[in-house]
Amino acid sequence: MQVRELAVRDAYEFTPRKFPDHRGLFVAPFQEAVLTRTVGHPLRLGQTNHSVSRRGTIRGIHFADTPPGQAKYVYCARGALLDVVVDLRLGSPTFGRWDAVHLDAVDFRAVYLAEGLGHGFVALEDDTAMAYLCSTGYNPSGEHGITPLDPALGLPWPADLPFTLSEKDIGAPTLAEAEAAGLLPRYEDCVAHYEALRASGSVPA
Repeated sequence: MQVRELAVRDAYEFTPRKFPDHRGLFVAPFQEAVLTRTVGHPLRLGQTNHSVSRRGTIRGIHFADTPPGQAKYVYCARGALLDVVVDLRLGSPTFGRWDAVHLDAVDFRAVYLAEGLGHGFVALEDDTAMAYLCSTGYNPSGEHGITPLDPALGLPWPADLPFTLSEKDIGAPTLAEAEAAGLLPRYEDCVAHYEALRASGSVPA
């Protein structure tokens, strides 16, 4: 499996080997040993999510209070999408920076993003399925978002798509508004959390 560090610190792209034969295809998009070597600790699996989206659907940009936050390992099980990671951690060397990865059911690349980072994507085809491995379960009181259409961020959504967003994502604040409201995680808190994970080898109870 090949690993590439993204422009956003603590986010990585993983490209697995594929094994096609006369029956079809076998691939392992998630491999714990590779992830553990890359980030320094295993991913505790708190919840798996699965979404299906029509072409032009944007989901995100979502993030969670850290700690405990929610790390994600995501890949496209069907169709194709543009996955976007945004650094929302106040004080981070890459604060406000984003990176994007094309995920599809051809190469089965995956993206890992650590706790405190923002995540979103746009479906490039109808019936696009996204699989999420999440380090923690859904916590509505600790879940937040910023608008994926924030002009200050300039996220790389394709101009030729008719966008569909949830009311929650449409009404989400801009990055500047979220910062002013005190919603954004602090980089120092996130780093302390990562160090605790590496020290314990798992997510603390």
